[in-house]
Amino acid sequence: MLIGRFHINNPIFLAPMDDISDQPFRKICKEWGADVVVSEFISAEAIVRSVSRSLQKMKFDEEERPFGIQIYGSSIENMTKAAEIAQSYAPDFIDINAGCWVKKIVNRGDGAGLLKDLNKLEKIIANIKKNISTTLSLKTRLGWDSNHITIFDVVKIAQDNGVDFITVHLRTREQGLKEKANWTWIPRIKEVCRIPLIANGDI
Repeated sequence: MLIGRFHINNPIFLAPMDDISDQPFRKICKEWGADVVVSEFISAEAIVRSVSRSLQKMKFDEEERPFGIQIYGSSIENMTKAAEIAQSYAPDFIDINAGCWVKKIVNRGDGAGLLKDLNKLEKIIANIKKNISTTLSLKTRLGWDSNHITIFDVVKIAQDNGVDFITVHLRTREQGLKEKANWTWIPRIKEVCRIPLIANGDI
């Protein structure tokens, strides 16, 4: 399967997890069948400020390919700069985080906080796409809560602005990691999604 500019053999992705999906963990998952692995999520602000711990998270070995770097933030300027810096590490793709549910993240408008400002999310995607040449992906959720399901709008924004593939965590931000991920959404999302769709949650 061709996704963006890279090929995958097995349709299994390792989700980016803070303080978990570091290099040793990624390599173990590769050995056990994950075809695509992603870095821990990395703050765009920290990348732009050259925080050494954050820059270290973007390093990887060739055996980890296909490998993606996930960044999060809500500043259009810093997300764009961070994506450019991330690209210099030569990953196979750069992933925008619009799905992290953690309170301290969303209170800054980062992660799933972007689902409350789709205009800003679109500007972030458009600006990053304009300034990088590597494959671009987006990680998101069904919506903020059950009364604000935004996934169809987000899919449209993503594909209209050049995102190469999208990963959907099948819960809302309000659910966090509670309750079971609702996989019945997949066929509904596929009806409007013209780009490759990766399902996430409870695998």
